[in-house]
Amino acid sequence: MEFHAKPGEYDPINYVPRTESHGTKELWKTFWLLLGITILDFIIYFVMGPSGLRNVIFILFGLVKAYYIVGAFMHLKHEKINLALAILVPTIFIFGLIMGLLYEGHALSMMK
Repeated sequence: MEFHAKPGEYDPINYVPRTESHGTKELWKTFWLLLGITILDFIIYFVMGPSGLRNVIFILFGLVKAYYIVGAFMHLKHEKINLALAILVPTIFIFGLIMGLLYEGHALSMMK
């Protein structure tokens, strides 16, 4: 008993599904970039002594990593600008609030 499929029909014996990327190349690129930044973080941590410059470098690296994580893994890079702004603007205001509260808390401790 032979089965001959007509063109365009599904042949369960000889069917080989076509593989597709689904954007994994971009995710791997982001992964390697984040890994490189993290390794650089560790190198700076063990090479530089504790200082304000080292803290600023860590904060900047953290912001870069957060940008890539939100953009690639949470798919925010492909969204419209209004959704991105709806997430980023409140985050910036909350960051400003935290900085202001830290500044005022320090000022109050200096007055005592």
